[in-house]
Amino acid sequence: MSNRSTPPGTGRKLALVVLGLAALITTMLCAFALPSLHSGPHHVPLGVTGPRQTVEGLRDGADADAWDVRVYATPAAVRSAVEDRAIAGGLAVTDHGVDVYTATAGGPSATVALTALGDGVAAQHGAKATVHDLVPFTEDDPRGTGLTSALLPMIFGGIFPALILGSVFPGHRGLRTRLAGALLFSAVAGAAVTAVLQFATHSIDGGYAQSALGVILGMAAMSTTLLGLHAFLGMAGFALGGALMMLLGNPLSGLATGPHWLPTGWAALGQLLPPGASGSLLRANAFFDGTGAGLPALVLGAWVAVGIAFALLADRRGARTAVPRHPAPAV
Repeated sequence: MSNRSTPPGTGRKLALVVLGLAALITTMLCAFALPSLHSGPHHVPLGVTGPRQTVEGLRDGADADAWDVRVYATPAAVRSAVEDRAIAGGLAVTDHGVDVYTATAGGPSATVALTALGDGVAAQHGAKATVHDLVPFTEDDPRGTGLTSALLPMIFGGIFPALILGSVFPGHRGLRTRLAGALLFSAVAGAAVTAVLQFATHSIDGGYAQSALGVILGMAAMSTTLLGLHAFLGMAGFALGGALMMLLGNPLSGLATGPHWLPTGWAALGQLLPPGASGSLLRANAFFDGTGAGLPALVLGAWVAVGIAFALLADRRGARTAVPRHPAPAV
């Protein structure tokens, strides 16, 4: 009868795995539940214009945690600020009533809250509120469903290349092939996803090339980061990257609601992660002609650099540890 003994260190490894999984599930719960529980307008930039007394009343009476009130001289200035993404929306109080300027494509939840605020101001003045949606979603997709649904394919577009290419081209010798394959996949898949959104579902407007380049950059940021972490840290790195993209990046992206609907700290973190930056870049290119695209593009470029850096470090380490093969001496 064979005597089976538990390998040394098994208990420690088991404890580490259990604790790691518990921490992962806890982080997942926090990332999904806490922002949702505290969702709502958070320091939404709001432009107001009108008679001095009315404007001062709006500025003093608005919830400071919900609205960042900014005063403009004319309704035209408010409209221009909305279109330039300097503010999320605005109210113009005139002799004819209250004009509410929104940009639904920039943040549908903020639009709903702003419309309700405009109705309340109009009721106080015994007037009527008129909503002007300056940057709406497309007529074929008025709720922005296609834009919101694009995030998961973009995230999986980062996860799948790192996983599949790692299986097809394993080890140190296949690292550069995996990196080239991830970048090539990002280009092909990004162009295809943008084509579907623009020409099949008609969910986005704007120039195709500009939007496609943004989606390609977003996929490249996710795929190179996961590939680099996988190459440098093994499956632990892949798991870390996947959790970062899916469990934190997805719920904190703010793509469905707009970033101002998440608590301030969560929103800032979400915009620094590839999913949030990718969504913001697509929104800017598809509906605002590139206005506001600079920061998310910079964030995504930084993630691409991080992923490539990890891959190069793994490549250098693999080159040092590789054992040279010498032909056997002739006898």
